Amino acid sequence: MSRTASMERVTGETAIKAALTLDGSGQTAVATGIGFFDHMLILFGKHGLFDLTVTANGDLQVDGHHTVEDTGIVLGQALAKALGDKTGIKRYGTAFVPMDEALAMVSLDISGRPYLVFDAVLPGERVGQFDSELTEEFLRAFSLHAGLTLHVRLLSGRNTHHIIEAIFKALGRALDEATRRDDRIQGVMSTKGTI
Repeated sequence: MSRTASMERVTGETAIKAALTLDGSGQTAVATGIGFFDHMLILFGKHGLFDLTVTANGDLQVDGHHTVEDTGIVLGQALAKALGDKTGIKRYGTAFVPMDEALAMVSLDISGRPYLVFDAVLPGERVGQFDSELTEEFLRAFSLHAGLTLHVRLLSGRNTHHIIEAIFKALGRALDEATRRDDRIQGVMSTKGTI
């Protein structure tokens, strides 16, 4: 069974399309109009071994907020759809990723109970045309619509580019671990019988 999903969201502010294959090889095609954000989504796909396509047209003349947040919504929805009933998945994933002086930890639970803890100070306000504070907005939208309990913690770091890059790589790796199937798991990984 292919764990693939495509989602689309069109509002008065954005038009977003995304396709996600969980059992991929890290092939990506991303165009959001925000170069640094594209780079982060490409890293997420590559390090999570997800095949990922994202196209976004947003009101960038205002700023990047709507585009980044709505991309998080659509990717979260695609993840939830691709996971289906979550039978056989490991459910939990944790990754520590260094990027030069930066070290980020991402730990997550595909719990169906969305919650974000974002414990990272981003020293610079912008990286290229990307507002640094949108990192948290993306993660909040993604976790909410994917049904993830998501913890992000910065253990060290001074360079904002390095910090955000470490976070996105760690997110990909942790999610790859959590979405993997394990033949030993009967049904879903919960004593309740559902997640």
